[in-house]
Amino acid sequence: MPLARISLLRGRSPTFLKALSDNVHRALVEAFEVPPDDRFQIIHQHEPEELVFDRHYLCGPRSDNYVLVCITAGRRRTRGVKQAFYQRLAELLADAPGIRPEDIMVVVNTTEAEDWSFGRGIAAVPNSTLQEDSR
Repeated sequence: MPLARISLLRGRSPTFLKALSDNVHRALVEAFEVPPDDRFQIIHQHEPEELVFDRHYLCGPRSDNYVLVCITAGRRRTRGVKQAFYQRLAELLADAPGIRPEDIMVVVNTTEAEDWSFGRGIAAVPNSTLQEDSR
């Protein structure tokens, strides 16, 4: 179950945000081995002084359309899976809502199952009955 935190400058339309959200999730499903119903996202819109980024570091130049996508995942993915995800995300976001690949930065972090609690104060552990109990 990945958690996606998406950060960008304030001022985008609801239509833009929906396309951003939908295509981040679509890339996760298509290329990062995430089930379609497994969707958890937080979209942060910031004032210009609250989102500080180097406009020319590595794959720049970056514009005010810069988007930072931070994925916290519960299990490791191979280098190939991550690269496929980065590529698919750039393709989808270029299509809608129209973000240039130079403006997309992605960070993937992984955790252990016990680092998550999905509710009821219970730590998620492999082979637990938590999912079955929640149905």
